[in-house]
Amino acid sequence: MHMHKYEKIWLTFGIACLIVFLSVVGVSAFYLGNKPPSCLTTINSEKVDQTKPFDKPGLHKVEGKEWDYELVFVASAFSYNPAQVKVPLGARVKVIATTKDVVHGFEMAGTNINMMLEPGYVSEYTTTFDKVGEFLVVCNEYCGSGHHLMSAKIEVVK
Repeated sequence: MHMHKYEKIWLTFGIACLIVFLSVVGVSAFYLGNKPPSCLTTINSEKVDQTKPFDKPGLHKVEGKEWDYELVFVASAFSYNPAQVKVPLGARVKVIATTKDVVHGFEMAGTNINMMLEPGYVSEYTTTFDKVGEFLVVCNEYCGSGHHLMSAKIEVVK
């Protein structure tokens, strides 16, 4: 069977792209340890205020873990609780968030923190705050008529 020269080139190009793609995914997953986000932690969305750690939202110092602080957020109709938080510079923080009502977004502008908050599930993200400044947290999932008013502020201080 005879294959045209251009057909061989495109076939080689396609197979090479597939090998590169699978190699990048393999290195990312197995060597770097990146995993897709999973919603393994669930919560009763009707009892968020009575469930730890969401009964006391805010920044809490922790001991004996890979992170220094836990920053707990609860999203509900057009607001985040707490609305403003101060975080020490250089702190390794685990952001833990959930929602009581509908799907909300949790995007910290100017960083790579971006989570989807779904009722009944807990979202987590661990990061190090290494830049002083004020960072706006916005909802990037349309959640209703007051969506544009939904924000919080994280201030990183020395």
